[in-house]
Amino acid sequence: MTRHIGIFDTTLRDGEQSPGAGMNVDEKVLVAQQLARLNVDIIEAGFAFSSSGDFEAVHRIGREVDGPTVCSLARAKPGDIDAAWNALKGAPKPRIHTFLSTSDIHLQRQFGLTRAQALQRAVEMVTHARGCVDDVEFSPMDATRSDLSYLCEVVEAVLAAGAGTVNIPDTVGYATPAEMEAVIQTLRTRVRGCDRAVLSVHCHNDLGLAVANSMAAIRAGAGQVECTINGIGERAGNASLEEIVMGLRTRRDFYDADTRVRTEEIARTSRLVSQITGMVVQPNKAVVGANAFAHASGIHQDGVLKDKRTYEIMRPEDVGVTHSRFVMGKLSGRHAFRDELAKRGYALTEDEINTAFERFKQLADQKALFEEDLEAIVSAIVGKVPERYSLTGLSTRSGMNQKPTATVALEMDGRPAEDSGTGDGPVDAVYRTIAGLTQTKSTLLSYRVRAITGGTDAQGEVSVRVEQDGETVVGNGANTDIIVASAQAYVNALNKLELRLARRAGAGPRPC
Repeated sequence: MTRHIGIFDTTLRDGEQSPGAGMNVDEKVLVAQQLARLNVDIIEAGFAFSSSGDFEAVHRIGREVDGPTVCSLARAKPGDIDAAWNALKGAPKPRIHTFLSTSDIHLQRQFGLTRAQALQRAVEMVTHARGCVDDVEFSPMDATRSDLSYLCEVVEAVLAAGAGTVNIPDTVGYATPAEMEAVIQTLRTRVRGCDRAVLSVHCHNDLGLAVANSMAAIRAGAGQVECTINGIGERAGNASLEEIVMGLRTRRDFYDADTRVRTEEIARTSRLVSQITGMVVQPNKAVVGANAFAHASGIHQDGVLKDKRTYEIMRPEDVGVTHSRFVMGKLSGRHAFRDELAKRGYALTEDEINTAFERFKQLADQKALFEEDLEAIVSAIVGKVPERYSLTGLSTRSGMNQKPTATVALEMDGRPAEDSGTGDGPVDAVYRTIAGLTQTKSTLLSYRVRAITGGTDAQGEVSVRVEQDGETVVGNGANTDIIVASAQAYVNALNKLELRLARRAGAGPRPC
């Protein structure tokens, strides 16, 4: 039977300890609501004693967020535990997580405690916490640098005092997977009461081993993992939630364990945390990085086109990413090139594809290629798209408390036409007006803006993807006025649609 591994998310507590990643109360509640949609088991909402803001965050999340257990961290001090309980009052599923170091270097150099004193305090504070809530977790901080016999003694004592979960932190990211596995196995075999409690791990990434150590602990019998979205946290961060979850889901055959996380919410959660904290996800980050489902090698692209399982061990849809993508460059092959042109709405003959591919390879040896480069290559080969519609004039009005309005002038088959319309925004007003003038029934699939150059006077490029009657094309426009560029891109797409539909029907462009 597949074991359930509890996901204890500490993005709002340890994750916030990333330099510059602070969140206000409203932002913490927003992230907690998304974590609930992600279906994590426990949310460590903050450290209630540390500040009034953290106290309020723990209190609000406990009352406003349904589903997960809501937890507050507390040092092994009565005041901390009381603050945690006061913040958690009213929460349906409260947990107090208290901690005290067990390594000699921490006890002697930081806290000035003997082992006996630390053991006594740990037991007293777990007992105190149990007087407030039924669900108590204890962490022997710096456990992986602690004497193993003493660690076993502390764990046994706090379990007897009423802790339901004991978390083994690799506080400074010092352990190796083999050592972490050995610690968990030792605790399970030597500590009385361990079979009735949950063993957890909390691994830091100082040596890049946080996820590996967490997975090793799971293999050894740990039933809970403490982790953060995008792996953010103190110093080099924590074990990454998305890597833990997808590691278990993808290799369930090996670990015989899984979580209850709704993996389709992973990408959305990652983006939200990145936006709120300002912590950018590196492109090559596992699972949620921009390149996680991107393929640049021609061999890989060819394989993915034939069967995605050749080079993808996870489906992008399973983590909330819409699709894989190909990076078109000098390593790309003919198969991927042809497929990429088809995605962009180009229908070329075999001779045209061969000519375009040769030019593509020549250009790819000289520079990084972008979508406009493919557009230029194809346009030079198949000739300029006939313009049934051309933009001759445009003006818009919008602002606060004002309905966005657009006036558009087109030339259609050589005849002038003009109309005005409204929309949800200036671009929407322009597009609705153009659609009305041209009497087209296309669907806008995507709209993208990027700056071609830098500075406030930068030229902006707009790219739109439009579909009609099963045909999909890409339209492009560029102008220092982004509204004008948007109109140009839409008109360009409509002209391409006209050509594609006419070719399919075996006739010339349709009359107005």
